[in-house]
Amino acid sequence: MSSPLASIDIFGDLLPAERAAIAAELTTLRLMRGDVLVHQGAPADALFIVESGRFEVTVAGEEVPVAELGAGAPIGEIAFLAGGTRTATVTAARDSVVMRLSRSQFDALCARHPEIWSRLAATLAVRLADQTVGRARHTDHIPRIITIIQAGTRPVPSRFIERLAAVLARYGSLELVRSGNLARIVEAGGDLDSPAATSALNALETRHDFVLLVADEEMTPWSEKAIRQADLILSVGTAGVDTTEMVPLTAHEQFANSHFRPQSHRLVLIHPKRGQAKGAALWLDGRSVGAHHHVALIDDDDIERLARFIRGSAMGFVACGGGAFCAAHTGLYKAMIERGISFDIMGGTSGGSAMAAAFAMGISPEEIVEATHEMFVRGKALRRYTWPRFSLLDHTHFDRQLHAHYGGIDIEDLWIPYFAISTNLSRHSVHCHRRGELWAAVRSSGSIPGLLPPYYTPDGEMLVDGALMDNVPIGIMHDLKRGPNVVVSFETPQLQRFEVKYDALPSRSELLMRLLLPFRRNAVPPAPNLRQVIVRALMANRHGFERHLRPTDVLLVPPMLDRMSVMDWGRHRELYEATYTWALAEIDRLRHSGHAALQSIAE
Repeated sequence: MSSPLASIDIFGDLLPAERAAIAAELTTLRLMRGDVLVHQGAPADALFIVESGRFEVTVAGEEVPVAELGAGAPIGEIAFLAGGTRTATVTAARDSVVMRLSRSQFDALCARHPEIWSRLAATLAVRLADQTVGRARHTDHIPRIITIIQAGTRPVPSRFIERLAAVLARYGSLELVRSGNLARIVEAGGDLDSPAATSALNALETRHDFVLLVADEEMTPWSEKAIRQADLILSVGTAGVDTTEMVPLTAHEQFANSHFRPQSHRLVLIHPKRGQAKGAALWLDGRSVGAHHHVALIDDDDIERLARFIRGSAMGFVACGGGAFCAAHTGLYKAMIERGISFDIMGGTSGGSAMAAAFAMGISPEEIVEATHEMFVRGKALRRYTWPRFSLLDHTHFDRQLHAHYGGIDIEDLWIPYFAISTNLSRHSVHCHRRGELWAAVRSSGSIPGLLPPYYTPDGEMLVDGALMDNVPIGIMHDLKRGPNVVVSFETPQLQRFEVKYDALPSRSELLMRLLLPFRRNAVPPAPNLRQVIVRALMANRHGFERHLRPTDVLLVPPMLDRMSVMDWGRHRELYEATYTWALAEIDRLRHSGHAALQSIAE
């Protein structure tokens, strides 16, 4: 029988007899999800080896784990062999079993077999060298064990469970476990918290790509075990139009909240059919989840989208700001639809947030073009001036236009997940809108300072145009999900010089006189006006996002029309048509050239 240490790299240079001697000294420990195995700063007085389960490695001051360790991985081996203190905290991410070797056992073993220490010392030197050159462990793993629990008062629909299992099974082998078929995995009548039961459940992921655990309707021992075993929790509730007050948490959800971070907990709202969703806020209030999904059971479209989020292959669309240039997004969107590219989540900044919102609402490109014309050309949404006490433009006229197109919809009720970016001048930070009124998010994201007054939230936050801090929010998209993205940025305008004599700029009285006397208006120097200066200053923040691009992202930079300005909405249809034609050719070119990211998107 082979030693349990044979496949562990730090023991790879030992002789079989030496590995067997160490294995004979190991003791077994059982840990529950959330139990801390080692604390950062504590003496490294033991070496641990994961027999089954999963652990998270965290460092003080960092919210995201720096590593995740699974079966066969050693824990704390460098500090233990070097005789130092723990450099990180290691916590059980599901019910797990580890093998432990204490300092006294190791010292006694080395006294009997001195050659063990010399061989381990050589291996340790290599491990330390690897750390010195910054070889980080991969932590961005796909959830393998997914547990479904009930949210709200209605049981989880069996059709949802069956369809999710069928969709996930397309991507690999799947095991569906309920209390009814548990006996063939765990010995009947056995203790679910025993090391044997824990190892048996953990072993499922070595034989299958996905393990789907279904908790009982009641909070039974199996329900608790299924929750603690999970990498990802899906709280599933049945949405209804009669929901008029906050939906309380079930016992399952309360238990899950005590064991999971929001990023590992998703809310799924089931609908009998696809239509305008309502009331998601009443489900989200009081729940600690990283995301939520609307699912209609009439077909598999929404379940397939959920599966892509689970697998880390959800497609994102990132729209940038740019005033009238943002009409190009619609041309790009139309071309991508025609080339078979669909999106699972959308977000953007400034004018891009407005376009992405329309896409997420399911509005067709042609309808968006017509709405753009109605709002900015016929409606002159950004051309009605006011007394410049709070802004140059009349925001009430602009707001009415936004209400007409985006009013009456909350972000959380959109079938396609959506976010908008604004700049929070109260906190001097980026503000990501993921809940609340859709029109208010679009309004905040496009509040060009000076032209429009800031948007003030009910709790007193001052929000202005997101382009000030994050004009191409690809970093935010990566924070929200894994997987590929189409990222849009506009060409940086070429250097433009202004033949303006500074000394010729008139004083207040001179300017007023020239404006009041028509025959003298030509005497006003040909300098950019206040609106043009403000918008150009805002457009200056267009760089820096490139560092957030990943190999799975596709950057599209459509060319702009000659002599078109960022406030020239009158040419929006011309830009839309030109970008559509360009995008069709560009997508084909990238695919034919074997662009890896675009190929993965097309699959």
